[in-house]
Amino acid sequence: MFAERKDITNQMVKLVLIRHGQSQWNLENKFTGWTDVDLSPKGEEEAKAAGEALRKGGYDFDVVYTSVLKRANRTMDIALNALYEGHVPDGLPKHYSWRLNERHYGALQGLNKAESAVKWGDEQVHIWRRSADVPPPALTKDDERWPGNQELYTKKLGLSEKECPLTECLLDTCDRVEPIFEGEIKPLIKEGKRVLIVAHGNSLRALVKELEGLSNEEIIGVEIPTGKPLVYELDEKTLKVLNKYYL
Repeated sequence: MFAERKDITNQMVKLVLIRHGQSQWNLENKFTGWTDVDLSPKGEEEAKAAGEALRKGGYDFDVVYTSVLKRANRTMDIALNALYEGHVPDGLPKHYSWRLNERHYGALQGLNKAESAVKWGDEQVHIWRRSADVPPPALTKDDERWPGNQELYTKKLGLSEKECPLTECLLDTCDRVEPIFEGEIKPLIKEGKRVLIVAHGNSLRALVKELEGLSNEEIIGVEIPTGKPLVYELDEKTLKVLNKYYL
């Protein structure tokens, strides 16, 4: 567990990020995005290992954030179960937000990455995957893959048509993540709350870009491995990064 906090000006607080374990479509080399696929057996093992690493490190949390996609939700549940050895605190707040969903890959969702490279060319697919500001081909609004045609987003979560992406570049994902980070998560960290975020490669990259003040060019080179807790030590008041490391 964390050491007892003292009332000093430059107090350090830890923020932990975990990318979900390997999903079934990661295994099959498919573009996933907002498609709600489950973890692979390896992904379940990675999630458990993440929780065990947190337990060995003496971690404890006041609040947890995750997306509304099951691969992140199950990673969270498995990791917390391992961390607390089957006794997750009943009062631990868990917040599920579509803003922490993976980047929406538009018309590429469900397609094999290698087959897509054959169809559109290696260079074009590389640009879609790795540039910060070039989105993949957009869906049309009659496509069942569009969140605007899915009850979860339109009825249960009440998203507007504008909030339902047809495609996204990385910077679009950053814009989507920013309100929840600025409006909810940042204030909690500044209060000294111990926050765990279990999300996706690109929504976590959006957070990393904000935390570290990275440029568009710098963030495209950042890779976050599945199931490896990434710890940020932050100044509690300014949120300046003091240190970062993987467990």
